[in-house]
Amino acid sequence: MVLGIGGFMHVITIETPELGDRSYLVHDGSKAFVLDPQRDIERVIKAAKDAGVEIRAVAETHIHNDYVTGGYELATRLQVPYYVNEADNVSFERNGVKDGSKITVGGLEIEVVATPGHTPNHLSYVVTDGSGEGVVLSGGSMLFGSVGRTDLISAELTEPLAKAQYHSVRRLAEKFPEHFGVFPTHGFGSFCSSVATTGGSTSTLGDEKRNNIVFKFDDEELFAKTIIAGLTAYPKYYAHMGRINSAGPRAPRFEPPALQSAQDIYDRITKGEWVVDLRSRRDFAKAHIIGTYNIEYGNSFTTFFGWVVPFDATITLMAADIEQFERARIDLSRIGFDNIRNAVIGDVSLLGNDKLITSSYEIVSFADGKEIEEDFLIIDVRRHDEWNNGFIEGAKHVPLEKVHEIRATLDDERLHLIHCQSGYRASIAASLIEASGKRVRLIDDSFDVAKEVGFNIKRP
Repeated sequence: MVLGIGGFMHVITIETPELGDRSYLVHDGSKAFVLDPQRDIERVIKAAKDAGVEIRAVAETHIHNDYVTGGYELATRLQVPYYVNEADNVSFERNGVKDGSKITVGGLEIEVVATPGHTPNHLSYVVTDGSGEGVVLSGGSMLFGSVGRTDLISAELTEPLAKAQYHSVRRLAEKFPEHFGVFPTHGFGSFCSSVATTGGSTSTLGDEKRNNIVFKFDDEELFAKTIIAGLTAYPKYYAHMGRINSAGPRAPRFEPPALQSAQDIYDRITKGEWVVDLRSRRDFAKAHIIGTYNIEYGNSFTTFFGWVVPFDATITLMAADIEQFERARIDLSRIGFDNIRNAVIGDVSLLGNDKLITSSYEIVSFADGKEIEEDFLIIDVRRHDEWNNGFIEGAKHVPLEKVHEIRATLDDERLHLIHCQSGYRASIAASLIEASGKRVRLIDDSFDVAKEVGFNIKRP
C-alpha cells in the first residue's frame, strides 16, 4: 500500500500477514527511510526500486520478539546507517539513538521519541517533510485502538511496562498534531497486541485520542490492571527472538532441498523427528503417512508452526511442489527456523515403501458429534481465555502448545473429538494425537455452533 502524505512524503506499507506485522518505507520521492523490516529483505529492496527511490537509512523501533529482523542485513548490504536505541544491549555496530535524536534522510526530518512499554527501550519515529504533514511510526507502542503487550520481557516488568505504555501513548498524542498519521508495526494479527485492535488500514493521532484503549482510563493503575488481565498466550518461538535480534541476524542461506526417499522418511519418523505435511487439513485427513503432522500452509502457518514445533527440532517439509516448499522456508526463516533442507515434493502416496503406512480420520461438524453413539472425549485446544469464555461440558482442555506433551496419556481405545474455535488449530492437534496411536475425529467447525446443536456450554 502506498499512501501520499501531502507535501512530497509517501509511505509504502510492506505487509507480512503471516505474522500480522507491517514494515514501512518512507520516502520523499528520491531518498527513503526503512523501519522494522522483516528478514526477507528482497521485497523491501524491490519496493524501493519500484518507487524509484534510494534507501538511505534503516531503523528499529525495538528489539523484536515476534520475528527475526532484516534491519541489520539490509543496512549492512546497502552500507547505510542502522538506527537502534543506544540503550539496547546488542552485539553489533549500530547508530545509537535516543529520545530527541534527529535523523535527516533527503527532505525528511525524523524525530526519535522514547515510548517505553512494549519493551523498556522502545522508540517511535516521527517523520515530517516541512509541509506541516507528518507520520508517527509507532512500532509496538500505539496500535490501532490498542497498545503492544507488555509481558514479553519478564513477569517482574509486566506491570511497570504497562504503566509506561500508558504514558508513552499519551505522550505521542499530546506532543504531535492530531492529523499526523499513525503507522504501527504490530496489531494486524500479531500476538504482540495487548487487546484487540480496532482494525482498519489507517489511523491518525486524532482517531487514537477518540478510540485508543489508553484514553478510556484516567489513571495508569487501572489501565495496567485491565490490559494485564486481558493478556493471552503467545507463541513459544517468541522466547528466542530477542536473543537472535540482539546478535544482528544475517540473511538465511538456503541450501538446495534434500529430497527424501521413503526409507529416509521412515527413519525420520522412527527417530521422532518432525515430518510436517503442508496440505490442507481435509486432504491430510483423507490419507496421510502415519507419524507425520499436519500444519496447513497459509497465512496462519508460520505462527502456529512456531507455536508447536520445538525450536531445535530436525524438520522435514512435505510440500505440494517446490514453490510451496521454498515459500514455507522463507516464512519459517522469519521466525528463526533456518536449517530446513529435508523435503518431500508432490504426492506422498508415491513414496512407495511398505514400511510407510497410510491412515485417515473423519472430519465432522459439531452437529455430527451429537449423533455419535460410542463413548468419546472432547478435547478443546483453544487458549485459556477462550476456554474461560465458555466450553463444552465434559471436555478436556489442552491448549495447542501442550498437546504434544500429553498425547501419550490419552486412552488408546477411546475416540477423541478435537476442536478449537474454527478448525485450524484443531487440525494440527488431531494430527499430533493420531500420530501417537490414538483414535481421533477432527471437528472442522465454528465453536459458536456447538451450543446451537445442543452441547451444554459451561464456564469455570
